[in-house]
Amino acid sequence: MAATRIAVVFVHGLWLHASSWARWLDLFDTAGYASQAPGWPNEPTTVEAARAEPDRVANQSIDDIVAHYERIVAKLATSPVLIGHSFGGLIVEKMLGQGIGRAGIAIDPAQIKGVLPLPLAQLRSALPALANPLNLTRAVSLTREEFRYGFGNALPEAESDTLYEQWAIPSPAKPLFQAAAANFVLHSEAKVDTENPTRGPLLLISGTADHTVPDVSTRATYKQYRHSLAVTELRQFAGRGHSLVIDHGWREIANVCLDWLDAQQLRGVRH
Repeated sequence: MAATRIAVVFVHGLWLHASSWARWLDLFDTAGYASQAPGWPNEPTTVEAARAEPDRVANQSIDDIVAHYERIVAKLATSPVLIGHSFGGLIVEKMLGQGIGRAGIAIDPAQIKGVLPLPLAQLRSALPALANPLNLTRAVSLTREEFRYGFGNALPEAESDTLYEQWAIPSPAKPLFQAAAANFVLHSEAKVDTENPTRGPLLLISGTADHTVPDVSTRATYKQYRHSLAVTELRQFAGRGHSLVIDHGWREIANVCLDWLDAQQLRGVRH
């Protein structure tokens, strides 16, 4: 019987371009998966174009982004593994809770409805978007200094600046407003079905030095799944910040993801 490559769909978060997953795609393809990293709705195909046309991604909501990835997944021959970082992690959690995808990995996932901790570092990281209510319908960019605080705080300044130049793009601010207000909105788009007993297995990953999604927030997310019978696991990485999927230590995180998928009987090639 011919071998079938398990599909993997990578979902990036705010302020990073989809091409930031390039090394992950190569690694996962080498491991036998059929991987892809589609951008968010209307996202230009290059970092340069995304910076030049910020309005193309403005005013997108969480549900807009989820629907975009649902359409992508629906075109695949088989149910994929979903891997997301930051707001991409929230998107993965939401899709998996809806029964979409055979497994999910949410790395430094944005807070879902029900998560209460709001550390000062997290609030400061979100201020570039949340400080101005008019940003709700806009696309917002980070300065080099804001990127260093939110993403590169655990890195040498030179590496943080290099990552900023390589991957930072404008992103819609609306998802941040939605996540920030989630616990005060009855039908928040940041709501995730954490009790679905038939969903695929989920791995949550956090960096203990993360400013944008502090470890306490990811641990609080993990607790939201305590009533689910489905597999939910948490891995913490000491001293790692929000840049952990793109910085010099990315391969350590990626290899942990590959090992976890192997443990879930989801190796890259199936016969």
